[in-house]
Amino acid sequence: MDKYFTRTVLYTCHDISNAEYGVFNCNLSNDEFVSKLLDRSWALSMPEAKIHQIKIFDRREGGLYGNISFLNNTQPHLGEGTVDKNQHLPSFYIVRDDLLHPLVNGNKARKLDALLPLLQDNFVTDVVTCGGCQSAHAAAVAVSCAERGLRSHLLVRGEEPETLTGYNLISSLYGNVIYVPRSQYARREVMLATHAESVAGSCGSVEGLNDYMEALFAKRAFGKQNVLQEDTVKFPDRKVVIVNEGAGDAVGLLGVMRLVQYLSQNHVFGRKQAIKIVVDSGTGTTAVGLGLGALCLGLPWKITAVMLADKIDGYKKAEERLISEFVRSCNSPLLSAILGNVNDGVVHWVERSIPRKFGNILEGEVQECQKIAQQTGVLLDPIYTLAAWNLATQLGQDASEDAKVVMLHTGGTLGMFGLAQRYKSYFQMLKGGVSSHL
Repeated sequence: MDKYFTRTVLYTCHDISNAEYGVFNCNLSNDEFVSKLLDRSWALSMPEAKIHQIKIFDRREGGLYGNISFLNNTQPHLGEGTVDKNQHLPSFYIVRDDLLHPLVNGNKARKLDALLPLLQDNFVTDVVTCGGCQSAHAAAVAVSCAERGLRSHLLVRGEEPETLTGYNLISSLYGNVIYVPRSQYARREVMLATHAESVAGSCGSVEGLNDYMEALFAKRAFGKQNVLQEDTVKFPDRKVVIVNEGAGDAVGLLGVMRLVQYLSQNHVFGRKQAIKIVVDSGTGTTAVGLGLGALCLGLPWKITAVMLADKIDGYKKAEERLISEFVRSCNSPLLSAILGNVNDGVVHWVERSIPRKFGNILEGEVQECQKIAQQTGVLLDPIYTLAAWNLATQLGQDASEDAKVVMLHTGGTLGMFGLAQRYKSYFQMLKGGVSSHL
């Protein structure tokens, strides 16, 4: 996977003394390496998530996605080697990350898991990020910063809506929302940098997340303290950090890798069972984190990501960028060696079953979400999580598949409030209840 090392020197273990790389030396096993990598402060007190099993009934054709019914087993038998009494029924598992926090849930919580303590350890005062009007990421940053006494500055694409609702309302309550013309938003890097400089002012500074992560790994490698001593260091009036749209930063991978480590424990899915993990993808960061975690732990897992916001070339470039930044930050020859054996990336990117322009929904999809909610108690949204659910259903029905299918619920369901404003006719259909053909 040489493409990941365009700016990273690839060494063999014999080229470098173990002392030079401290906790990331080449004598570590994969498990030890990941454990050292994840030995840090976290925003989530524990990596656990509830796991449910969705049973699939009736394969007859009909309706938008077939005349399929679902049943939720909220207490499935997990653990390596466990035999499902009803294994003759098609099913898939769902990791309920949507239940992690009332407002900061799903992959948003995972991507901020390592990021937020890093900000606190470096005494950051202000965070600048961006997103669409119903950005779950922007709302998650706003809430998380407010909980920690940080100021958030949220650059939101487009015009202020007449009525604030959903994630837009949450962002406005917890953070400082600035609406940005779409033409200006199209140049995200310039927009974010310019606003960060204005927030910092003449007495402040704008600092980089990747610089923080590289410094942290360097300190740990040489046995130094992870946290600066506030009483011995003089800081500028404001320390401003930019968080990319959707937390598409290398540090965001760590929280997702922590989830993979948890899921691979013997009492959950274990290390030996082949697993197909399905996830919907906006920026692609979560999928890359899942793939990187599975690769580093040597798991027989395949990560399949449904592309929603870009084409495959864009997602592959994002994968290369994230992993390149991650490798550079870790500066670990062992990680370089692991990735050097991969030829086609760590994620299998696929199109949505019915492709469409990002942000659009089709007639019948809101009712499909209603049906699933009423049958299983799992709330989906038609932009993101319904796409992953449909693929998980398809894979779960495939009797030829030996692998367990696991869907990661990425949260984001408050975005339904915004969709209800945009697609009033589709949501009007809910008043009559679930149609019989669904």
